[in-house]
Amino acid sequence: MKTITFIKSVYHIDQLPKKSLPEVILCGRSNVGKSSFINSLFGKKIAKTSSSPGKTRSINYYLVNEKFYMVDLPGFGYAKVSKSERNRWESLIEKFFLLKRNDRLAIHLIDSRYEPMQNDIQLNNYLKEFKIPYIVILNKIDKLKQSEIEKAKTRITEYFNELIFNENLLTYSSVTGKGKKEIDFRIEKFFA
Repeated sequence: MKTITFIKSVYHIDQLPKKSLPEVILCGRSNVGKSSFINSLFGKKIAKTSSSPGKTRSINYYLVNEKFYMVDLPGFGYAKVSKSERNRWESLIEKFFLLKRNDRLAIHLIDSRYEPMQNDIQLNNYLKEFKIPYIVILNKIDKLKQSEIEKAKTRITEYFNELIFNENLLTYSSVTGKGKKEIDFRIEKFFA
């Protein structure tokens, strides 16, 4: 993947881009590193990052290689956001998943250091229910030793037994870029 351009932030479902293109959907809990993932994957600081979770409050659209959108969904599970704001995000995300717009591939980012949260399980169920193909990426592997990465891979398959490493389960570090080639390959293969 070479070029990425920010297109727009969407706060209401009727604001989605008019041009219909395939979509790579980034989803996961707050503070899992979706913005850092985008910046690292493209070697360009295009997505805003923050040390405080819950900053992405919209669906952010990026155009990649003039061929598909990378869609950054708001993170879930951040407690310091008001209940009404959380409900608004959840409603927006649910409406987004209900749309039958384009070819879609979801990338579910999970922090490799922790067990999946209830919200991760709910998201996994959503993707299955809406028949959206997905891959899971264990993120932030630079914070783990190799033996801990292996444990994280085993642990995630206990929660989601359909995952197979190097097929629909990958590892990544936004700091070192480890795993980038495999992710590029999966995305390009999906849209080939």
